[in-house]
Amino acid sequence: MARRKRSSRTLERAQLRLDGILAIDSKLNVGGGFTAPGYQKLIDQLRSEISAYNTALSNVDAMTDRVAELEKQLAEYSERMLLGVASNYGRDSQEYEKAGGVKKRDRKRAAKKTAVAAG
Repeated sequence: MARRKRSSRTLERAQLRLDGILAIDSKLNVGGGFTAPGYQKLIDQLRSEISAYNTALSNVDAMTDRVAELEKQLAEYSERMLLGVASNYGRDSQEYEKAGGVKKRDRKRAAKKTAVAAG
């Protein structure tokens, strides 16, 4: 499942506000270091960071898919290796146990349930 990409309402609102400010004066300075070019720079920085973040999420999604596929392949390979050891040495062999199998004679059987007579 793909991760949800990020957007920013704050960024959208700031861009709309900047558009209005630029209509007033492209070099507006309201004092205290707050200028239209500084506002534009901060908006561009946030836009760039959100873009990088969303790209990273896409990369993580792709890596997650690859890891899941490799896990499936490895599980299948592991099962076939154990079956191969069982085929060559038998299910009651030490080799089968060394390979991670449980000897046939060591397996616990499920207890049978007894029916209770209605009466």
